[in-house]
Amino acid sequence: MVTARRSASADAKDETASAKPGVRILKKYPNRRLYDTQTSSYITLADVKKMVLEATIFEVRDAKTSEDLTRSILLQIILEEETGGMPMFSTQVLAQIIRFYGHAMQGMMGAYLEKNMQTLVDLQTKLSDPTKGLYDPKSFSPEMWTQFLNGQAPVMQGLMGSYLEQSKNLFVQMQEQMQKQAGSLFPGIPGVPGFPPKT
Repeated sequence: MVTARRSASADAKDETASAKPGVRILKKYPNRRLYDTQTSSYITLADVKKMVLEATIFEVRDAKTSEDLTRSILLQIILEEETGGMPMFSTQVLAQIIRFYGHAMQGMMGAYLEKNMQTLVDLQTKLSDPTKGLYDPKSFSPEMWTQFLNGQAPVMQGLMGSYLEQSKNLFVQMQEQMQKQAGSLFPGIPGVPGFPPKT
């Protein structure tokens, strides 16, 4: 009995048929190669980074199990960027993030970071709108951005004030949620909501 070996393009057609509409499917093979089902070609991590920069919606799936590997690929891109000489995270920040794993606040911290990232993206969008067609952000040096932002001081104050207010409100919500959780976990402890005040 002869079994025909399926090609990557045949597998890609099956995968694309079961994909969510508008989502580009990338398949990861055991040899660590990535296959783009849309272009029917193998791609590199640099190509995936380009998709991220272009805001392309995609999923990376294991070629055999169809397990979603998107997060691990994005983490690989972050690792490459962090080791490329211009890191975004300090050692202290990375250590603090690691300490939150397994902590009771892990879920809340993820939500906090996500909401703050979205606020920063919104801020960046508002800042870039007036400059479209006038400046190429890639050609801007830090000094040029400083001069530009100094000229936009009133606008920046409003945007940053809004960002800080949202960040503060989110932090207050987290604090209140922690106090409620502490109150239900440790009734009768001083400083915990519900504990009778000292007489």
